[in-house]
Amino acid sequence: MWTKRKEEEYAPKPALPPTSTQLTREGIPMSTMPAKSTETDAARGTATIGKSVILKGQVYSREDLYVDGEVDGTVELQEHRLTIGPNGKVQAGIKAREVVIIGTVHGNIEATDKIDIRKDAKLVGDIRTSRIVIEDGAYFKGSIDISKPEISKAVAAQRAAAAPATPASPPAATPTAPQQQTLAAGSTDPRR
Repeated sequence: MWTKRKEEEYAPKPALPPTSTQLTREGIPMSTMPAKSTETDAARGTATIGKSVILKGQVYSREDLYVDGEVDGTVELQEHRLTIGPNGKVQAGIKAREVVIIGTVHGNIEATDKIDIRKDAKLVGDIRTSRIVIEDGAYFKGSIDISKPEISKAVAAQRAAAAPATPASPPAATPTAPQQQTLAAGSTDPRR
């Protein structure tokens, strides 16, 4: 009685993404699947240098960077966070917004915001930053230069314009609501 049209019968069906049970049956490791958590490193845009990677030269990044391998040279992340993992060994000059050290660093560090040296970290070099945290048990040899973050001239001008001006003389008394009504009706000011 009911028959399908030939178009519906031969129409291609949309492919669904494979489920995790299908992937484990096919031998694909689960770690290659994107994580469902919104706080993953990939979601925040973090690049990773694995523990078997050795880099020699200059590293520039426009995203957060996690180093668990070896880096020899310079590392610059002007507006981003650099994390040296527990297996990370960095012999480089570092410039970043924020630096977190869990591994080993030999070199000078300049952070515009904060440097965090964890308990198992080892740092030999000079530091320039506005904020620093050194956990108990961390090894640090070098000097620390704490500098206030520079406020741009545009931001300073905006703050000055937004600040209320202080009056030089006390404000004049304003008439109350009944007095305003009488003034509006054409009578003279009762204070005179």
